[in-house]
Amino acid sequence: MRKMSLDVGTRTIGIAVSDLLGMIANGVETIHRTTEERDYARIAELIAEHEVDTLVVGYPKNMNGTIGERAQACEAMAEKLRTMFPKVQVVLWDERLSTVAAEKVLVDADLRRKKRKKVIDMMAAVVILQNYLDSKSFKI
Repeated sequence: MRKMSLDVGTRTIGIAVSDLLGMIANGVETIHRTTEERDYARIAELIAEHEVDTLVVGYPKNMNGTIGERAQACEAMAEKLRTMFPKVQVVLWDERLSTVAAEKVLVDADLRRKKRKKVIDMMAAVVILQNYLDSKSFKI
């Protein structure tokens, strides 16, 4: 079973999925939000397609640790996902600075600004999921 992360924004949702061993996060796609019904339908398709057992939802706390409007929206989405997919574990994961880290990776890869804009949310989902996976791995 795989883990899937969501970087939830107002206009897009970045998606990443782990490998079967739960060690490496890979970008899958960016959902361009239209209606809530279509957004959740696409997430359901991806859960089934990738045989996901855990959803990691980015939780954008403020830098001082407080919960703002965006974090509250992610809490509501996580709750809806728990209701829709009772067999899938849903985890809120602190995503502070994930977009900054994703932007740095893309800049270091020498990707032009126009192309970075198209994949930044998916890369942020990769950063979120990789941080989650790294926290769960065994340390030797």
